[in-house]
Amino acid sequence: MSQPKKQKLTSLSPSLQANTHAIHTKFGGSCDLVIRSFRSDAAPKRKLALLYIDGLVNADLINNSVLAPLMSLQLPSYMEGKGDLLMESLRSCVVAVGAVRDVVSLEEAMQCMTDGLCLILAEGSTVGLMADVNGGNQRAVSIPQTQTVIRGPQHGLVEDIHTNISLVRRIIRSPELHVQMHKIGKQSHSNVAVMYLHGIADEGIVKEVYRRLAAIDIDAILESGYIEEFIQDETFTMFPTLLNTERPDTISASLLEGKVAVLIDGTPMALIAPTTFFSFFQSAEDYYQRYDIASFVRMIRYVAYVVSVLFPALYIAVTTYHQEMLPTTLLISLAAQREGVPFPGLVEALLMEMTFEVLREAGLRMPRAIGPAISIVGALVLGQSAVQAGIVSAGMVIVVSFTAISNFVMPEFNMAATSRIIRFGFMIMAGMLGFFGIFISVMFTLVHLASLRSFGVPYMSPMAPGSTGKGLWRDIFVRIPWWAIVFRSFDLNLRNPRRKRNAKKPPAQRHSGKPK
Repeated sequence: MSQPKKQKLTSLSPSLQANTHAIHTKFGGSCDLVIRSFRSDAAPKRKLALLYIDGLVNADLINNSVLAPLMSLQLPSYMEGKGDLLMESLRSCVVAVGAVRDVVSLEEAMQCMTDGLCLILAEGSTVGLMADVNGGNQRAVSIPQTQTVIRGPQHGLVEDIHTNISLVRRIIRSPELHVQMHKIGKQSHSNVAVMYLHGIADEGIVKEVYRRLAAIDIDAILESGYIEEFIQDETFTMFPTLLNTERPDTISASLLEGKVAVLIDGTPMALIAPTTFFSFFQSAEDYYQRYDIASFVRMIRYVAYVVSVLFPALYIAVTTYHQEMLPTTLLISLAAQREGVPFPGLVEALLMEMTFEVLREAGLRMPRAIGPAISIVGALVLGQSAVQAGIVSAGMVIVVSFTAISNFVMPEFNMAATSRIIRFGFMIMAGMLGFFGIFISVMFTLVHLASLRSFGVPYMSPMAPGSTGKGLWRDIFVRIPWWAIVFRSFDLNLRNPRRKRNAKKPPAQRHSGKPK
C-alpha cells in the first residue's frame, strides 16, 4: 500500500504580525480564535502574542500560569538573548505550566491549538511555545449507561480520551502499561490511543493493530464504530468481531488477558481486540461475585441467547409442520387460539416481531420523559387489541414477548442486536421447511462462526479449533474460583501466560470457637 504524501510544513516567520495574520487567515477569522498581543516585563524589548481557541482551554490556567507570569516576571538582561534564545528562557523560567514544548511550523501550531493548547509567539523568534492548558466544559465521570452492574466499580468512560486513559491507569498502576497516541482523520485529527501491557500482550497483535490504524484514510472519526469497521477482520458478517465497552475495569481485565484496547477521543466506547464469541456472554460482574452464582448466571445467558434466536422459529415449525410433537391438550389449546386468525404462523410471527422492533426503536428515539411510557403502553395495548381482534393468537404474543425478554439478558448490546437480525432468517426457514430448515440454518450459522477471525484469532476458540491446554475451557461456560485460575483465559502467543504459580487453595485456619 502506497503511503500518503506528507504535507509540506510552513516554518514560523520572525515577524510576529506575519505569524498571527497567517493563523487568523487560516482559521477564517473564527470568533472563537483569541489572539492577545501584549508586552511583558519578562521581555520588555519584544512584543509577544498569546493565541488559543476559546472553549478548548482552561481560562483560569491561562490567566494564572501563563499570562500572569509573562506579564509580571522580569528576566535578567543576559537571558533575554536574541531570536530563539528568548523562547528557551520563557519555557525554562517563566511559563508555569507542566507540559511546554517548542513548535517550529504553522501547521503544527494550529493543530496543537485545536487540541486545547495555547501558543506563545515573540517578535523576532522562529520558535513558538505550546503550553498544555486543556480544559473547557466536559462531561464528568458517571455511572456507565449501557453496561451496568450491581457489584463492582460504578464509573464509566467519558468523551475525553485523557480522562479515559487515567481511569485505566488508576486500576493498572504499572509502568508496563504502554499507551501510544495516533492522529486519524484528515479534518478531525482525532486522537486514538492504543493500550496494552508490555510483557503480556502478543507483540504480533500489537503491531497488527498499529498497521491497521495507520492504513485508515478518512476525513473524520466521530465514534469508535468508524474505527471498528476499518480494522475488523471480516466485513460481511452480522457477528461483532471486536468487543466494545464503556467500563474501565473491563478494559483493565482485557489488558491483563493479553488483549489490546483502542480508545477514541470524543466517545465513551472503547474497542478491545482480539475477542471471541464467548467473550460477549461474560460480564464484569461475573468476576466480582461468587463463582457458583456467576456460573449459574452465565449459563442463563447462553440459554437465553438460544431462546432469542430459535424460539419463534421452533414455534412456527411445530405449529405448522410438526403438530404431532405437541401433547394433545396443548395442541387443542393452540388450535382454539388460532381459530379465526387469518394469517399462517410465519406471517403472524413476522408481523409481531416487526411490531415489537418498531416499538423498541420508537422507545429509544422518543423524548426520554415519555419514551418508556409510550413503549410499554403501546406494547400492552397493541398486543391485547391484536388478540381480541383475531389478528394474532395469544400463544404468538407470549412467544414474541418471552423472546424479546431473553434478548435483553445479553450483557453486550451488539451481540443482542445480531440475534434480532438472524432470528428472522430462522423464522423464514422454519416456515418453509420446518425443523429441517432450522437445522440447515443452525449448521450454516455454526460454519460461518467457525470461519470468522478476530485479528487472526479463531472466533470460536477454544471450541473450534479445539484446544485443551492451559485450562482455556475453565472460563467459557462456567467461572471457576479465582484461586484455581492459573493461566490467562485466552489462547494467544503471550509472553507471560500465567496469572499465578499454582492452583492450590490457600489453607483455611480452623478455629475451635473458644476465645484465646
